Amino acid sequence: MSHSPAEAALTAAPPKPDSKPARPEFSSGPCPKRPGWNAEAVVAKAYLGRSHRAAKPKAQIKEAIDRIAGILGVPEGYRVGIVPASDTGAFEMAMWSMLGARPVDMLVWESFGQGWATDATKQLKLDDVRVLTAGYGELPDLNDVRKDADVCFTWNGTTSGARVPNADWIAADREGLTFCDATSAVFAQDMDWSKLDVTTFSWQKAMGGEAAHGVLILSPRAVERLESYTPDRPLPKIFRLTKGGKLIDGVFTGATINTPSMLCVADCIDALDWMDGIGGLNATMARANANATALQDWMDATPWVENLVSAPEARSNTSVCLKIVDPAIGSLDEDAQRAFVKSVTKLLETEEAAYDIGGYRDAPPGLRIWCGSTVDTADIEALTAWLDWAFETAKADLGTV
Repeated sequence: MSHSPAEAALTAAPPKPDSKPARPEFSSGPCPKRPGWNAEAVVAKAYLGRSHRAAKPKAQIKEAIDRIAGILGVPEGYRVGIVPASDTGAFEMAMWSMLGARPVDMLVWESFGQGWATDATKQLKLDDVRVLTAGYGELPDLNDVRKDADVCFTWNGTTSGARVPNADWIAADREGLTFCDATSAVFAQDMDWSKLDVTTFSWQKAMGGEAAHGVLILSPRAVERLESYTPDRPLPKIFRLTKGGKLIDGVFTGATINTPSMLCVADCIDALDWMDGIGGLNATMARANANATALQDWMDATPWVENLVSAPEARSNTSVCLKIVDPAIGSLDEDAQRAFVKSVTKLLETEEAAYDIGGYRDAPPGLRIWCGSTVDTADIEALTAWLDWAFETAKADLGTV
């Protein structure tokens, strides 16, 4: 399609910004490494070629457990363990080992919560399950949760950018247990441990660590459930947390169920060293808040984009999801909108200005930018100019200016 000189001037791409983010990694999982990370420092900490059951490697695993608990402020009496298969493995382990003793409420407002609900209804086939749903960018009615039921939820919806504002909706005298997928919330948001019985996350999110290892945190009430309830279903070895009706203590003292990567353990220690060095949990939360604020300030001043989450109190400060509200793009069908987003992200990747910021495949067409503590605010600020450039360039290519 040819253009007149006047049309060509209108559709010409805008000039590129002068500077790029120093680190263009903004993926929501695996997430950016800590500032200053280098492989040599991790290798120097790692017990490579050693058995994870030898004294020093096992002590390092226990160190990771203890320091995670310390930085997060996990209360005395809670148990922290490292388990297989990332956050998914940790949450599945908890569901298969403990659900069925009570009614269950599944809260769903993004893809991972939907996955847990599918497991509860179609795989575990529990007798009394309610699925409370909301669309991407929204939350279900949290006050509708039954006090006598177990409740499964994501604290921060990684694929929708919506989080619970607090834990006030969870009854202090609840009869059921809370199962919280906190993988994109820990180290960035204030977790109310008194309201959480089963909490899971992975190193690959807010820690900027490596994948394939999950963390499982159990309250005393959760331990009591494990030791008093035997589900009427087979459990694979990697899901078993009890033996002879008692908690397998080794899982929480460094004796993992299966072989961990000692290189990944060392990388976890490296991330914890960095967190301690900058001031611990208050500092990591402050960094995430600063990043999310910088991105939101730009959105508030930019007419073509908005936060997918309309309620400010429910907006994530880690996995921030953006929707394109420009009328010309909004008038396209969904496939065309997804193609437009893909063109925007491809432009940014080609320019090495931003990697992996397309929205999740099941989410509405849009962008998703990780703002956790391992990202520097200066890089978020530099990114915003490139987002404007990529949007205007992709739009000009459509001939819709």
